[in-house]
Amino acid sequence: MTTNTLISRRSIQLLRILVSGIFLVAGTNHLLHIEKTAKRIEQASFKGIAYFFGEPQLLIVLSGIVMIVAGFLFLIGYKTKWAAIVLTAVLIPITLTVQVGQITTLGPLFKNIAILGGLLFFILNDTDNLLKTK
Repeated sequence: MTTNTLISRRSIQLLRILVSGIFLVAGTNHLLHIEKTAKRIEQASFKGIAYFFGEPQLLIVLSGIVMIVAGFLFLIGYKTKWAAIVLTAVLIPITLTVQVGQITTLGPLFKNIAILGGLLFFILNDTDNLLKTK
């Protein structure tokens, strides 16, 4: 059984635009401050997660590029669901590596959880077609 829920088109667009901003800023910071970001990983309780995926400095550059590209696609609403999936795939290991296990970073941890919630909205809902049909 499918239930139709009315959602304002503007609220969907606004949520997408606001959520994309964090990835555009974070991606840019990754590329401009590679050493600073690498030091944060080195000090993290779960830095082994980053090392599992490869050399942290390379991961920082790759994640920065991915966040900027997918964040921009998410911003403009192109392949929103796929952009949200890619951003989620970047957000989860970053969150587990840097925020989990750090009592001083509970605010950023829950910020990332909230961002994940915004991304899941676009993953679970076909907003591309919703916006086209109205």
